[in-house]
Amino acid sequence: MIIFRLIGESFRFAFDALRQNKLRTMLSLLAITIGIFTIIAVFSAVDTFRGKLQASVDKLGSNTIYIQKWPWSFGDNYPWWKYMNRPQPSLRDFEALRERIENAQGVTFEISASDRVIKYRSNSVEGISVWAASHDFNKTWNFELQDGRYFTENESRNGSPVCILGSDIADGLFNGDAAVGKQVQILGRRLKVIGVFKKEGEDMLGTSLDKNVNIPITFAKGVLDIQNERYGPQITVRGNDNVSLEEVESELRGLMRSIHRIKPGKEEDFALNKTTIISNQLDSMFKMVNIAGWVIGGFSILVGGFSIANIMFVSVKERTNIIGIQKSLGAKNYFILLQFIFESISLCILGGLLGLLLVFLLALVIGAATDFHIILGLNNIALGIGISIIIGTISGFWPAYSASRLDPVEAIRS
Repeated sequence: MIIFRLIGESFRFAFDALRQNKLRTMLSLLAITIGIFTIIAVFSAVDTFRGKLQASVDKLGSNTIYIQKWPWSFGDNYPWWKYMNRPQPSLRDFEALRERIENAQGVTFEISASDRVIKYRSNSVEGISVWAASHDFNKTWNFELQDGRYFTENESRNGSPVCILGSDIADGLFNGDAAVGKQVQILGRRLKVIGVFKKEGEDMLGTSLDKNVNIPITFAKGVLDIQNERYGPQITVRGNDNVSLEEVESELRGLMRSIHRIKPGKEEDFALNKTTIISNQLDSMFKMVNIAGWVIGGFSILVGGFSIANIMFVSVKERTNIIGIQKSLGAKNYFILLQFIFESISLCILGGLLGLLLVFLLALVIGAATDFHIILGLNNIALGIGISIIIGTISGFWPAYSASRLDPVEAIRS
């Protein structure tokens, strides 16, 4: 009970100091407020960006590997000359791989033709992407259908003139009417709509299916040069859920070397790309941003710590006679020590709360002005309060210690 009374009195002293010396206290708290605001704003923005980007990466599949000509790389000095003469993944590679692989739940051959036009009677939608894929596309990509169905195996094998539309395309062509069963024109051919993808919205990596048209790869062979590099041919492999990504990658590497007849010791002529490459790059990038946030906010907090210490020394000086009276009435040294430390912590928490309030208001403004909503999570709120408590403890210790060592007689005389 004494501790609770002590904490209550310390908060009261802190707010009394704030009320009696508003300008001095607010100027001293400004640095703490700016420091907490900077750190928590950066961390909240990073957490929000990371969450959205990771959700986009996860949609590609955490157990998915992409066999492509060009390896993914995000650094400088990309050695493009090493890879430009590599062959594109081919249907022959796909067929051989599908027959031999054991640890995969789905293998697809895919191409993408961008900036196309789709028409229905007098309506048209421009700037769409046409994705042609083999039958296992529904096993290697995460999506849902809001209407209709997926391709049957016969439709995929025989190259039937059927397609699945993205939700934005369906809305643009049919104005809310049912899309399934309609005949649309694309790539100079008429195709029957058998399904519509559920609306996903644009993600951070631009992997939405909302403006895509999916067709069977066998049908695409008759209208496109599917081995042309501009269509980005690739083989997508999703491993079994009970098999690690490393095991799937090892099996794929051995099979592709065998299919391409690459001798032991020779460099591979294909790339095995996976989402962990993106995730690792994101972690490195966000780690640097976090460090920058700590450095910028740390200077403000350091200045704020000195300001709080200065306030506490002034507070000790103003209440020296009160300290003497308390000690003459039997107050122990630790009581005086804790009293001023709690007062320092109270002031820092107040500055931290103001910083968190500014972050919250900034998030509201950005969310109202744009579609990007910054999330102020409980972990960042706890971090802001925790930093405030630590700074308050450090800043208030020496003034509190000096107050606790005062001689009661000399203190009363002052």
